[in-house]
Amino acid sequence: MADEVKLHGNGLSPFSCRVVWALKLKGIPYEFVQENLPHKSALLLHYNPVYETIPVLVHAGKPICDSMIILHYIDETWPENPLLPSDPFERATARFWIKFIEDKSPVLWGVFLADGEDDREKARKATLEVLQTLEERAFGDEKFFGGDEINMVDLAYGMLARWMPVIEEVVGVKLLDPDMFPRLHALAENFRQAAVIRDNLPDHDQMVPLFKIRREQLLQIAGK
Repeated sequence: MADEVKLHGNGLSPFSCRVVWALKLKGIPYEFVQENLPHKSALLLHYNPVYETIPVLVHAGKPICDSMIILHYIDETWPENPLLPSDPFERATARFWIKFIEDKSPVLWGVFLADGEDDREKARKATLEVLQTLEERAFGDEKFFGGDEINMVDLAYGMLARWMPVIEEVVGVKLLDPDMFPRLHALAENFRQAAVIRDNLPDHDQMVPLFKIRREQLLQIAGK
């Protein structure tokens, strides 16, 4: 079909879920192709030979790679129910905070990859600094990260709603403390409870043992 949409991703990936949420918010029918990351499919390698990563959106046979690039593509291709504000200043502000979380993503995953008490503590402090910046400077009093309605900012920050609690349990640290970060915690909870998000989130209890295994694998690869 000329307008066929397929998403190559993994149901446990926050980057894949970003795209799922966008497609659901837009009401776009699609086929989800589950990728086994240790054993990437020939199609995935064909569609993304440069980075060999998920997610990859294939629209009318044409691949689009990188989760945020995909979100912009979706918003431009299907402009109904826009994911960015129409006001130029508000749109620029949204893009600023999207870029911030993209730049800080390695920091937020640092605790997950840290081994040993000293490394974990350094990673924890670095994560708390990022969360403190967000708590104090990023968001107003609206219901969601991006305002009164879910938009692209929320999709970018979705990892705070599900993946950060999983990281906390797997590693045994507290990061998104409601006493330290009441606004961030409330925004994450509001986002998690929105129907389109809640119905398309991986299950926390299923994620924890899988992420424990994945963490051990990554630490072994790193030689730690």
